[in-house]
Amino acid sequence: MAELTAELYSAEGERLGEVELNPEIFGIEPNVPVMHQVVTAQLAAARAGTHSTKTRGEVRGGGRKPWRQKGLGRARQGSIRAPQWVGGGVVHGPKPRDYSQRTPKKMRRLALRSALSARAAEGRIKVVDTFEVWETPKTKNAVKLLEAMGVEGKVLLIAEDHERVAIKSFRNLEGVIASNLGQANTYDVLWADTVIMSKGTLELGQSAPRGSEEHAAAVRGEGGEGA
Repeated sequence: MAELTAELYSAEGERLGEVELNPEIFGIEPNVPVMHQVVTAQLAAARAGTHSTKTRGEVRGGGRKPWRQKGLGRARQGSIRAPQWVGGGVVHGPKPRDYSQRTPKKMRRLALRSALSARAAEGRIKVVDTFEVWETPKTKNAVKLLEAMGVEGKVLLIAEDHERVAIKSFRNLEGVIASNLGQANTYDVLWADTVIMSKGTLELGQSAPRGSEEHAAAVRGEGGEGA
């Protein structure tokens, strides 16, 4: 099996060579059905579920029978708030509900590894040695790095928790998602044309901090899929 590698750059965009990728994370056969199920669950969990309509028992008015039952030649009616009336109640309309779906942790991790493997096979993963040389958040540093890498289109940046300067530098750019390691999820990987990772995030399964899944779930609805 050929060695799986990705281009390695400095934080200034200088090409440093290549770095080996863990085949257990970046070299598996992508499981498309699992990725589909996880992404569907993630998008469903992001739905507010606050839609609501009123039934005929909840709309205002309609307590009196509009006309007598017989003798007028009209269709019999019991209330002007019945569903067939303008302003009446809605039959089988939406009510507030929770759209979230349960996806096992192993499934989420398999989906994330599958997405990363698909991007690695396409040569769309680039690695930055370290962002610690950036002292203060500056968007121009992020723009300079992307230009030096020759990166175009949508970008996902995955950095370590202590590399907050890099995340803040990238987050104002259009078409860029900047997140820490705990927020890495399948949807963002598949959305991005290029995935940029700091070198410290390559071993996702070993370095993902405890509790990151709960934090990502609160932010994205179904995130936190540390591989």
